[in-house]
Amino acid sequence: MQFFLQQCLIGITNGALVALVALGYTMVYGIIRLINFAHGDLIMLGACLALSLVSAFGMGGGGMATTWLGVALLVVLCGLFCGGLNVVVDRIVYRPLRNAPKLAPLVSAIGVSFIFMNVGLFWLGPSDRSFPELLPATNLLAGEGLQFTAKDLLVLVVVVPLMLALSLLVKSTRLGKAMRAVSQDPAAAALVGIDVDRVIAFTFFVGGFLGGAASVIYGLYINTIGFQMGFQNGLYAFTAAVLGGIGSIPGAVVGGLVIGLVRSLSSAYVGERWTGAIVFAILIVILVFRPEGLLGRGTREKV
Repeated sequence: MQFFLQQCLIGITNGALVALVALGYTMVYGIIRLINFAHGDLIMLGACLALSLVSAFGMGGGGMATTWLGVALLVVLCGLFCGGLNVVVDRIVYRPLRNAPKLAPLVSAIGVSFIFMNVGLFWLGPSDRSFPELLPATNLLAGEGLQFTAKDLLVLVVVVPLMLALSLLVKSTRLGKAMRAVSQDPAAAALVGIDVDRVIAFTFFVGGFLGGAASVIYGLYINTIGFQMGFQNGLYAFTAAVLGGIGSIPGAVVGGLVIGLVRSLSSAYVGERWTGAIVFAILIVILVFRPEGLLGRGTREKV
């Protein structure tokens, strides 16, 4: 039982990180119906910047308070970097293709992904790089039972408030209402005075900021980054977004937690080599019986 609970704890922690990445996919798709395949590699570039900043600031030699303050600064700086880069990509690549056939922006997103990957290759080199161990691996729980370290606490302390803030932004602010209006009907939103391009750019910024925060957490939690890390992590996050119902913020969170738990439990009880197969088998089964995902809503296509 203790082993099972430990695997569930690992799954929830990993799932929260996957959900944070999945929110970037689901927000962009919810606004302009674009699957931004470059999102995973954007996170990789955020991890590159985080590693460079850790080296430049000489982090790791101070006390715990200084370390946590440095981590908060990394989250903000990498979030701003990834958010700004996302806006630039939207302005240069995606905005001119707003009215193009749907295949054109999709192929462009794949092209941006390859560009980011090659930038990461130039930045990091062909080999994986070790991320410094800034947080101790000591157990924060009393006794010798479940293991819950500062890394696990970091994931929850950063991810949960960001998710709650995003939900509050979308549901309770004027800009969030504009985002929902653009998602439902961009032409009608423009007719009532909403700056559609500004709302879309803000959505890209928010999705990129969340990705930048995820890149810092990933580096501190996994302690290894590489120029190809964006593909696999982006694939799992995209799977989580589809599983929960792409375009749904609660769906991305639920999908991420499901993916995290399935990966953890299957690795422990079935074997690491079967983890990917089990995850995608569950995705296929759910989409066969519920194509809109766990929390998505079925919509009728206008002809």
